[in-house]
Amino acid sequence: MEHVHEHKERSEKEQKELLTRLRRIEGQIRGIEKMVENNAYCPDILMQVSAATSALNSFNKVLLACHIKGCVTEDIHAGNHESVDELVAVLQKLMK
Repeated sequence: MEHVHEHKERSEKEQKELLTRLRRIEGQIRGIEKMVENNAYCPDILMQVSAATSALNSFNKVLLACHIKGCVTEDIHAGNHESVDELVAVLQKLMK
């Protein structure tokens, strides 16, 4: 499927929020790595992995909302409905 947009210009606030979330997740992953290096108890590692997974899911929700409110809405107003098909395909991949 061809992408309707090649890139997205995000507001400074939106970009900052997304990057803050990603940096927090990156810190969680580094923490998990240290736990493995230090032979931490498996259930403790699993709980940290679960927290990182939850943080990534939250990141996806924020990014998806931005995409729908921005790109998809703009395309629909412009009469370009390919963006909706692309969104449906993305959602199908995310929910498998």
